[in-house]
Amino acid sequence: MAAHDEGSMLETILGYMSKIEGVRKIDAVLILLSEMGRVLVNADRCTLWLLDTQKKELWTKVAHGIDRVHMPAGSGIAGVAVGSGETVIVNDPYRDPRFNQEIDRKTGYTTRSILVVPIKNSRGEVLGAFQTINKQTAAGKFEESDIKYLKLASTYAGEAIEAAKLNEEIEETQRDVIFALAEAGETRSKETGNHVQRVSEYCRSLALLACLPKKEAELLKLAAPMHDIGKIAIPDAILLKPGRLDPEEFAVMKTHAESGYTILKGSARPILKAAATVAREHHERYDGTGYPRGLKGNDIHIFGRICAIADVFDALGSDRVYKKAWPIEKIVEEFTAQRGAQFDPALIDTFLAHLDQFTAIRERLKDI
Repeated sequence: MAAHDEGSMLETILGYMSKIEGVRKIDAVLILLSEMGRVLVNADRCTLWLLDTQKKELWTKVAHGIDRVHMPAGSGIAGVAVGSGETVIVNDPYRDPRFNQEIDRKTGYTTRSILVVPIKNSRGEVLGAFQTINKQTAAGKFEESDIKYLKLASTYAGEAIEAAKLNEEIEETQRDVIFALAEAGETRSKETGNHVQRVSEYCRSLALLACLPKKEAELLKLAAPMHDIGKIAIPDAILLKPGRLDPEEFAVMKTHAESGYTILKGSARPILKAAATVAREHHERYDGTGYPRGLKGNDIHIFGRICAIADVFDALGSDRVYKKAWPIEKIVEEFTAQRGAQFDPALIDTFLAHLDQFTAIRERLKDI
């Protein structure tokens, strides 16, 4: 329902801002802001365009049912508003040469009225714009009150977009650093960078198949590359030994799990906290005979239980300094034998039931 007075308008804005608070992904923020804009001015649709200054284009996540739309920065009514930094109302767009009719042609939608209000950051720089379409009144035209409502909303929107973009930059930096460190560690132990990518993808897929929330599956995907980071503390004579380790050497090798946890545990970042758990627990066994703490069953974190399967699957199916890759039939035989011993039986059942999905990942990210 439209906001008919300033009180209800502010209530609408504050309601949406409370929903947006804590949302970390820019796409989700854009969806909520677009909904807010539509409700505020009683429009049929609202698109929130963002300006990409490097590519010199406008893009949106939600526009007329299309997943993602790009257009040149100066194109259409939105481009005019973003370029000038001024509000634009067009109540007869097909008679306006500035109107870009391409999207209507693609979707079969008819645009009858448009209101575009630029969104700026605290420095006055244009970030993008609200574009509301088709006022839902008898007259079907946007008015001065609609401008007032969207201008106020644009102030809140600018803050929300900047916060979401900053958060995504931080998370992207964390991800890049994690993969770089993990690949450096694997290179030292003569593994390939593709090993950490494969384990990461296996973990995400198995987590989703095991019905973990998508957010948790994505977190595990980002954390999994650090599972063996503790190997940086293992001497080369042991880490690079071409044959099997003797008991004393294996005792030293096992310390990498606790070393990885020690390296990562001090961070408050969710990704690194998850990575610390994975590093410490991916060598625990379901029957309690694993290391470093001899955890048993569900006392092992679900991330550790998933990564254990992913890591062993990739290790058995890859050439190593001490062995050749196993054929898939032998890997399946081993996993079946270790069901309930080394591995969580429910997760093993899920993994084997969807084996094609994991072999497809292995093929896509195979070592060259």
